[in-house]
Amino acid sequence: MNLGEIFIPALALMLVLEGMLPFLAPTAWREAFQRMTSMRDGQIRFMGLISMLGGLILLLLTR
Repeated sequence: MNLGEIFIPALALMLVLEGMLPFLAPTAWREAFQRMTSMRDGQIRFMGLISMLGGLILLLLTR
């Protein structure tokens, strides 16, 4: 299995999941986005780190 066989479907799934909230609850998405723009860079980086670690843990648990 090469990288393209894994990366493209993973990217497609990420786009589907990322698009669900704005599609299903645009007001909640807009409010969350507005709150995020008022955060400091360190807070946003921490959220990104937690998200990446959560994804890595899920990947490790599913192997």
